[in-house]
Amino acid sequence: MPVIDFTTAIEAPIARCFDLARSIDFHQVTTSDTGEKAVAGRTTGLIEQGESVTWRAKHLGVWQQLSVRIVEMDRPRHFRDEMVRGAFARMCHDHEFVQDGNTTRMRDRFAFEAPLGPLGWLANRLFLEAYMRRFLLQRARILKEAAESQAWRQFVPDEPSTP
Repeated sequence: MPVIDFTTAIEAPIARCFDLARSIDFHQVTTSDTGEKAVAGRTTGLIEQGESVTWRAKHLGVWQQLSVRIVEMDRPRHFRDEMVRGAFARMCHDHEFVQDGNTTRMRDRFAFEAPLGPLGWLANRLFLEAYMRRFLLQRARILKEAAESQAWRQFVPDEPSTP
């Protein structure tokens, strides 16, 4: 099963980064290239533990839907979303946050398994893993830019506090 694992250093408070990462509205901004839209479940605001969202997007030229549920949350350090229904055979995405002075280290760990057994394995090797890495790195770059500027204010109305 492929795992995409990387860390982004963000010059912003941990709670701001955490809340941007779980903002449905901000997610749609970071995925505008694929036309990603929340169509069921939680469709706006900050998603919470136990809630789900269904995304509709065009990936690799095909419109598809992916439903995920937030199965773990420890604000502002970690949350995990897992696929409930979608194109993957299996998928989970861990979002981890660590404050280091004025920097938040945001770690994405995205594990997935393509469907169709050996054909899925081949798709992973040929293009899927690279596609997903580019997609996730772009989202992280946009989140970093928003958190380090004033853009975050339209998605997280008040400066979030750290519990």
